[in-house]
Amino acid sequence: MSELAATPAKEPGTPPSSPEEIERRLESYRVELTGYCYRMLGSAFEAEDAVQEAMVRAWRGVDRFEGRSSLRSWLYRITTNTCMDALNGRSRRARPMEMGPAQGTDAVLGPAYADETWVEPFPDSRALPAGGDPADQVALRDSVRLAFVAALQHLAPRQRAVLILREVLAWRAQEVADLLDTSVASVNSALQRARATLAKLDDTDAEVLRPGDGAQAELLARYVDAFESYDMDSLAALLREDAAMSMPPYALWLQGVEAIAAWMTGPGHGCRGSRLVPVSANGTGAFGQYRPGGVGGTFEPWALQVVETSGDRIVGITSYLDTERLFPLFGLPERLPARSG
Repeated sequence: MSELAATPAKEPGTPPSSPEEIERRLESYRVELTGYCYRMLGSAFEAEDAVQEAMVRAWRGVDRFEGRSSLRSWLYRITTNTCMDALNGRSRRARPMEMGPAQGTDAVLGPAYADETWVEPFPDSRALPAGGDPADQVALRDSVRLAFVAALQHLAPRQRAVLILREVLAWRAQEVADLLDTSVASVNSALQRARATLAKLDDTDAEVLRPGDGAQAELLARYVDAFESYDMDSLAALLREDAAMSMPPYALWLQGVEAIAAWMTGPGHGCRGSRLVPVSANGTGAFGQYRPGGVGGTFEPWALQVVETSGDRIVGITSYLDTERLFPLFGLPERLPARSG
């Protein structure tokens, strides 16, 4: 993970002077704090809840903010404590690939697991601050990839916070030590252990979206064309040989072109005729999938697809089936109208 330049956390702040200023200054940090909580918690909905709780705590305690540190670092301390409380005694979230081996062409769906089992997708717009240097934006997208967020869940909460603050947000070791009420040596030790763990777990070569990359945009456009026409030959040509497909809330996952094509023409044949609406999730390509069969020929929500690419091939398709919660989060419509003509 490359370091990302960030607003220094050490600069002294000025206590807000009015309720309106308090609200304005707190709200200016909401997006970056939500991204931080998402990396910590692995859940879009828990991240937003944690940030809201942290904002309430900050509002109630703003009279104790005396400006000896920046408002930003004070908010990160409150938010980190909120995340630690949320993680206390909780099992880690995962991806289906961590639940067992890939299944073959005779795969069966199996039971659905609870929402809290899975690392969830998250809209980039709600987790990544807009603007800034394009290279910084690429680094931020890289830090919300599904594989990276899933790997973070293997770290103890304090290690998780240290790695995100140091590697993603580029805080200095002393700043992190101050936030966590510990020593620089302890921070450096935690960072070293966290890096070693992630090196074993985040082994995907999935790439993030790069604005202006015509080849990447063309690959995703070809995927949409192949999926919507349900042309399995064209779709198979876009997949890398070791491509993986999964469908939370089910633990089922498939690997390889043959297994994926067999599923899509077998148990998954109901996706034939679907329409895809582009969104942006986890730094990579994503689509709201609508299947045909609604009243009057409308298209009904079916899945939120996160499509991961590497070079000129697709390496991962994760279809989240909890559209009731996810589609409103991504601003997707309840249904699509029937085709005209």
